Amino acid sequence: MPAFPPLRVGRGGDRLRRALRRRRRALAAGLAVAAAALAVGGTQAQASRAAPPGVRASPSAPAPAPVRMVSAPVRIADAATVRLLRPGDRVDVVAAERAGPPRVVAAGARVAEVPAADPGTGDGGALVVLSVPRDTARALVGAGATARLAVTLC
Repeated sequence: MPAFPPLRVGRGGDRLRRALRRRRRALAAGLAVAAAALAVGGTQAQASRAAPPGVRASPSAPAPAPVRMVSAPVRIADAATVRLLRPGDRVDVVAAERAGPPRVVAAGARVAEVPAADPGTGDGGALVVLSVPRDTARALVGAGATARLAVTLC
């Protein structure tokens, strides 16, 4: 009888696992490279789209600062209207002055919170907390000091 090399049982499964592991690693590395390329290419494409026609965006130009949202507590003249509001609603804030037409102070402001009614205010309105940009919050404070504020649901 001829001589045969010894049989090793159970080694084939290890070889298959190693091959699958190498294939997964290669696939993960390829996906990471593709994601990095898209991230870099996407920011350059966005910068070129944001530039006005005929003006080429330079890659070293600083990006515009993001608008920072702040919470602005606002006293609305009609307390019954505030009771209709829920967090997440969008409202327009209108300032009604005696000497002039009403004006919109904040458009599309998001209601962040509706605090419980204060029993001591009487007909002094009700408080609502709005999430607005910082400049709009300043305008709301100024308008609240000189005019009665009302909201309309968007």
